[in-house]
Formats: sequence, structure tokens, C-alpha cells
Amino acid sequence: MNADEWREIHTLHSSGVPIKGIAQRLTMSRNTVRRALSLDAPPDDRRSVRRTLDDGTDAAIRDVLSGEPNLGVGEIGRRIGWDGSRTTLTRRVDTARKQLTELSDAPVESEPAASLPNYATPFVGRDSELRTLQLLVGTERLITINGPGGMGKTRLAVHAAHRFRRAFADGVRVVELGSLHMPELLPQALADALGLSARGLRGTSIENNLVEYLSSRRMLLVLDNCEHLLDASARLISLLLRGTTQLHIIATSREVLGIPEEHRLALQPMPTSAETQHGSAPGAVELFASRAAAILPTFEVTASNRDAVERVCARLDGMPLAIELACSRLSVLSIDQLSDRLDRRLDLLTEGNRTGPTRHRSLQATMDWSYELCTREQQLLWARTSVFVGSFDLDMAEQVCAGHGIGTHGILDGIFALVAKSILQRIEENGQVRFRMLETLREYGAAQLGPDESDALRDRHFSWCAIVLERAADSWYGPDQASASERIRDNRADIRFALEHALRSPESDRAQRAAGLIADVWFLWACGISVPEHRLWLDRVLSQPEYHAVRGRASATAGLVMTLQGDRESADAVLRRALADNVTEDPLVQAFSTHVLGLNEFFAGRFEPAIEFLTASDELYRKIPERVDLVGTMKIHLGMVHSFTGNLGGAHEAFESVRSSSEANGELWLRSYAVYGLGLVHIVAERFADAAQCAARALDLHQAFDDVVGTTLMTDLLGWAEAESGSPDRAAVLLGAASAMWGSFGEQLYGSGHWIGKREMFEQRARDALGTPEFEARRASGTAMSVSELIRYALGTAPASPVDTVPTDAVALSPREQEVAEMLANGMSNKDIAATLVLSPRTIEGHVERVLQKLGMSRRQEVAAYFGGRSPLPR
Repeated sequence: MNADEWREIHTLHSSGVPIKGIAQRLTMSRNTVRRALSLDAPPDDRRSVRRTLDDGTDAAIRDVLSGEPNLGVGEIGRRIGWDGSRTTLTRRVDTARKQLTELSDAPVESEPAASLPNYATPFVGRDSELRTLQLLVGTERLITINGPGGMGKTRLAVHAAHRFRRAFADGVRVVELGSLHMPELLPQALADALGLSARGLRGTSIENNLVEYLSSRRMLLVLDNCEHLLDASARLISLLLRGTTQLHIIATSREVLGIPEEHRLALQPMPTSAETQHGSAPGAVELFASRAAAILPTFEVTASNRDAVERVCARLDGMPLAIELACSRLSVLSIDQLSDRLDRRLDLLTEGNRTGPTRHRSLQATMDWSYELCTREQQLLWARTSVFVGSFDLDMAEQVCAGHGIGTHGILDGIFALVAKSILQRIEENGQVRFRMLETLREYGAAQLGPDESDALRDRHFSWCAIVLERAADSWYGPDQASASERIRDNRADIRFALEHALRSPESDRAQRAAGLIADVWFLWACGISVPEHRLWLDRVLSQPEYHAVRGRASATAGLVMTLQGDRESADAVLRRALADNVTEDPLVQAFSTHVLGLNEFFAGRFEPAIEFLTASDELYRKIPERVDLVGTMKIHLGMVHSFTGNLGGAHEAFESVRSSSEANGELWLRSYAVYGLGLVHIVAERFADAAQCAARALDLHQAFDDVVGTTLMTDLLGWAEAESGSPDRAAVLLGAASAMWGSFGEQLYGSGHWIGKREMFEQRARDALGTPEFEARRASGTAMSVSELIRYALGTAPASPVDTVPTDAVALSPREQEVAEMLANGMSNKDIAATLVLSPRTIEGHVERVLQKLGMSRRQEVAAYFGGRSPLPR
């Protein structure tokens, strides 16, 4: 052990890396690590101790190797000016080579990096913390970035996600929890971020299916603002970590999670003086210079203004948010004026509040100052935009925040000013400009509202969300359907909050309107609000006697949702009760409940009563001719029954009627189901190529909606058609994906025995064509797909499944590799294999990598499927 190694060991240990992790990372024995930790000073080995893990040497080595990968250690040392031990340099060069190889070989994550938040300003001032976080992510599976508001927790976590994404083959995801206020929706929020629909009928099933999806994935999750749902976050994170092996989580929170798996990274204020940075620019000064240059492009820190800059940063206690807010003043103040005015403000605040932590007082003072320097309109807009829990656009701000001191035309100027003052952040999502406010600033803005003003603002916010849902219902059968669905999805966080806040007071007019929306927007589950979540809202409405006025409509919608989940017994009960209680003879309740009873009977295999109910509902719908959306849906369901009873003429007539009508009206959603139905007719008529074409076309039309029910149905049909069209390999992948998605909202194929029987027939055809091992491997790859991955694969816009490279001929493994492969197939871990063969875990890792490489596989789970039914591989 030399001085450099001693410093590396102490740096890692101070970051919380355990002794075992240090030994593995530095390739040394644990006793050596313990001996280094017992020494208060580095050993006197006459070698340089100036270079440490945080001195930028590793980055310099990587830069050299990126240009000339075959350069020798000696030449690398000469180029970077290395004067430490050659042993240490050799190890660091080897590590850098391995990192570069891993990065170049790592597959692109399953979702594009654009799904991560992007910031308009550069990330500066936290390089040391980023390096520490990188070390921790390599050894710990849960890191909580902990600190008060305004410390930069989110920015560090998101930047880390961008930086580390190539190291996680299955991608990284950022889940923002600040807008979530219902603990039971936390698993749903994570499922949304993963591109999944929450699985099962209740929250626990959602969690279990999240574990199943993540169990074999190497993925990084960033859970931001966990303090809002601390207990729920801790429970879910603990469950995910126990049920997975390669999942890593970075959480940000003002409070620690308090679970055994947690490693805490306490984020401190940025250094404000060069003394703490070993001669380099302190982080706070670096941040100040970056943000000041955004205000004044010619600004730079010079010898003449450095003292003033450092004084400002020191007075703000190195708080990143406070520094950013202060920099916005440079458009009207010099750096010296800024420093003087800030001194006076902080002195006044300190006189009035000597009990709070200094950093809290400095942030409060900076926010107070920013608020006071706003015009009255800007102050009002800051306070009023705090009502949005998610991001918002200009139209939302104009409709919710204008009036009583702010003209509609003043909203644009006000938002422009608040962005310039760093109060609002400008973001682009899907080509649309939206805005958001940091949680600390949102809390400050909300505190400026009086009780009456706050209630009035909540009313306007709720009304805006209600109008979004009402307009979606009004335009659901027409050309604005897709944009209405997108509007709901984009504002899902605010809609959730508005509904939840309204339902807290069941007797209020706002609550009654919310309950009516939950009942009347019967297709909410197709607009980014999943089937299980829609049922959660409906259950809440039906459980409260105060909502008796909408009980019939809510029961009919709940019956549909339950039927889609395969919960036929509950659906039958709620629908028959709705009909029995319909004393006002509401024609909508009568027609819709009768319609859904027919669908429920169909899924139960009782075809005659199904046709009777559906035909009766057709007559009842004539009393409400404006409900063309429900009439079209009923015809889709009637066409399905006709397809399964052999009445192909009646089925084709029903589906074609909806298709032509939808196309004439510019409607897409029912049109996609109608095209699917025509494919179903082709399947029954054994025109499999035509069926595949219809299924693919239906999926293409359906992409505009977040409707997992339809996507799953169409995927299953495409899999059936591919099985009979000479593509059993694609059929296996598609059937695996469909099977996983059915579980995402309820029972397989609605729990319908006759549908399941038909799928099993086509599944067996594909299995016979491929053989069980290859079929299972391909099916497993489909099961692991997200919805977006599946759509790309089904439509031929994605690369072939990884199992397309699985060899069908025998593969020659060495005797040791054969042993390891057989143990992998039996589900043994690397640690268990190492213990059985009396080898080190590192040696086993090498054997596993070679086995997977020779077999053309990417995951160890595929080995079991490959060995299933095979004779032993040749040695």
C-alpha cells in the first residue's frame, strides 16, 4: 500500500463505501484496507501523495485513451504529468480502459435520453459530489441525496442520471414525486415513468409486478422529492431492492428514508472560498460565474471582483438556489452593489430571526429580496402559479392566474420576467413549451396567498382541470380526440391533485362535480390514467353516500372497468344494482349498464345472453342519439361476439360500420378497434396474412393513446396471425409481451376462457415450430418489453429482439464453463456458484460473461430457457 492507495481508501470510506466494496474496487485484500484505515496519515513511502481520487487524473487518462486507446502506461503518465507510483498509474489506466470499453459496448438504453429532464443552464460547482456519487452508485444500490430545499439535490441527481446512463443497459428513469399527494398512487407513478401500466387490481399487485419487471434489469431510478410521501417511498424502495438484483436507486429527500438499505449522501452548501478547493475555483463561485454570464455575457470573475463574488457567495452560505436568485439582480446592479445590498438584507433578517440555521435565513432573505424586486403583477403571478403541482403552459397560466390585478395580456410578460429571475424554469416537452417551479419556490409563493385567495385559486385550478375532462368527453368522437387525450396525459399530475383535493369535502359543489367527471369520462383509462387507477377513483366515489346523484353513472363506468379487468362477479353486481336503483330512469344509465352486462356475459362465454343484452342496449341508445361514442363501442363488442359465434357477416358489418363512421369523423380510437375487429374476422376465416396486416394497422392508429387495454388486445391478435404466417419467432415475442400487459391491468384476456383457449392454440403452433427452448427464450424477451419497446418491435421500427441471436446449434463450452452454465440454469447466484466450485466470485463473473457471450445471450435468465429440454452441451 502506497500513499496514493491510502488516500483512495480513505476517500471511499468517508463516502460510506464498506470495506468489502473498497477491496473489490481497488483489487486488494480487506486486511490491506483495514490497515490503511487504522493509519491516521499516509505511509512514508517517498512517493507522491498529491494525486487523489478527486484530482481529475482519471478523467485525464480517459481523455488520452479516447484518442489513442493503445497508448502505453509510460507515455500516458508523461502526457498527464504523473509523478506518483507506476503501480497506481497502471491500475488507474486499466480501470479507465475497462470503463471506456464498457461504455462503448453498452447498449443504448431502452428509452431515449430525451425522457430525462433537460436544463437550459450548465451543471457546475458539484464535481466533487458527482464523483462521490459515481463511486457510491458503483457499490451501493440505494443512495439518498439528503439536504434542505434549495441545496441542488434534484439537479445533482438528474445530472448523475445523464452522466451514468451508459452504464445501465436497461436505461435510467427520473420519477418526480413532488406533485403526488396520494400514497396509493406512488406505484402507479413509477409504472408511468417506466412506460408500463400498473399491474393487477390493487396496489400490492402493482408493486409485485413492478418487482417482476425490474427483477432482471440493470437500471437506475431517480426518485425525486421523496419527503412528500416518505413512508410510502421507503416501503416501495425497500420492496424493489429486495426483489431485484441489478436495480440502483438515487432518491432525493429533505428527510432520510430510514431503511437499512439506505446510504445517505448529505449534500452540503457549495464551497465559497478557494481555501476549501485546493486552489481551484470554489463551487459557489463557479456557479455564480456561470449564472452571471447568462445575465451579462461579458461577465467573468477577475482579480478585481473576486473578493466581492466570494463575499456574496459566503453571505448566501453557498446555497445554489440563493446564488441563482441573486445573480438575476446583476442586470441592474454591479457586483459590489449586489454585495452591499445583500449584506444589509441579511443583517435585517438576522435581527428578526436568530434561531433558524444560517443557510435557511440566507435562502429566505434571497427569496424575500427576489419577491420584493418583482412588480406587483409578477408577485401575484409567482404566488398564483404555485397552484400548479406539475408543469404548465401559457394557456393554463392565462386561464387560472389572470384577473384581480393581472390582465390576461400581462401573463406572458410576467412569465417572461419570472423565467429571467430564475423563479420559473422553461422546459420543452414534445415540442411544446411549458414551465415549472422548484418546490422551494412554489412553497414560498403559496405562502404569499391569504386563505380566501388560496381557496379562490384552488377553485379556478379545479375548474380548469374539470374543463379539460369535460372537453375530452364532448370531443371524444371526433378529430380532437387525440389532442384531448394528450391534454389529460400532459396534465395528469394537476388533474390528480384537483380531483383528490375536491373529494376531501364530499358535500361541496366542487366534490360533486369531481365525482361526476370520474363517472362520465368513461374512457379515462385510455388517456394516461390506468385501468387500476380509474377503478380507484370510482371506488372512492361509490363508497361515499354523498355522491348518490352520480351513483348510477359511476356504477356503469365501474362495471366496464371491472369487466376489462376480468372481475366479472363484481361487475355483474354493480351493473345490476345500477339498473335496479335507476329510479329516475336515466337513459344513459339504462343503456350503458345493459351494454356492459352484455360484454361481461360474452367474456364469461355465455354468448346468447350477451347478444340479447347488446341488442337491447342498441335500442336503448336510440333515446340518446348524441352518444355516438358509446354506440360505436357497443358495435365493437357486438362484432366480437359475432366473430366467436361464427357470424362473420354480422361481425364484418359491425366493425366496418364503426370504421367508416370513425374515418368520416376524423376519429381514431374506435377506428383502431374497428380495424382490429376486421383482423379478428380474418383470423376466424383463416386469412392470417390479412389478419396480421389489420392488427399492425390497428396498433399504428392506436399509438396516439395511452390505452394499454387496446394495445394488448391488438398485440395478441398480431401474435396469433404471425404464428400462422410463417413468423413463429415474432409470434413468441408478441405473445410474451401481450401476456405481460394483460397482467398489467387484470386477468389474461379478460379472464375469458374461450379467448384464452384460442390464444393457447396459436401459442402451441409457434412452440411446435420453434421448439420449447427457443420459444420460451423469445417469449421471455417479449415479457420484458415496455409498451413503447413493444410498439416499435411490432411495427418493425425497432431492432430484432436480443434472442434473435440465440444459436440453435450446440455451442462448445469448456468443462468449467459447462459447470457454470448448468448452475446458472438452476438459478444459482455468482456467490453460490463460487462457493460450490471453491473459486472467487470475480473468477465466476468472468466465466458467466464468457458463457453468455458464447450462447449469444444478454441475461442469465435466458440460460435456463436455453437448457430446458436440451441434452448437455458438448464440452
